[in-house]
Amino acid sequence: MTVTVEIAEQPTQELVEAFARLTPQLSRSAPAPGLAELTEIVESPACHLLIARDEDGGIVGSLTLVLFRIPTGMRAWIEDVVVDGEARGKGVGEALNRFAIDLAAEHGARSVDLTSRPSREAANRLYRRLGFEPRETNVYRYQG
Repeated sequence: MTVTVEIAEQPTQELVEAFARLTPQLSRSAPAPGLAELTEIVESPACHLLIARDEDGGIVGSLTLVLFRIPTGMRAWIEDVVVDGEARGKGVGEALNRFAIDLAAEHGARSVDLTSRPSREAANRLYRRLGFEPRETNVYRYQG
């Protein structure tokens, strides 16, 4: 499969429809973003919404790269990586991640962080193959 990756520059009905299809494959509990949420993401200076297209131009995956400056430097986080079930195993996730890594470097980030559930075995293999290494850290979540 030939995959092209681009940054979503504007919210469109095509994006809304793609996320209606992709979001349930990422999360059973999160609702798909609508036009208002996608507008907020696309217009945020910290977010880069990457979309992968197949050779027919259809959206087959997405990744959000978040870039922000803190006192110790530019930070980069990859969030909400999703590849359509029909396109898995065909290089879509790799193309999205490589694009994100390059984009983060262009913005001055020395490293890129992400989290992935252990049950996502194929994704974890991909991340290791791309050079991501597990970190010795505790992850905490506050839900108020």
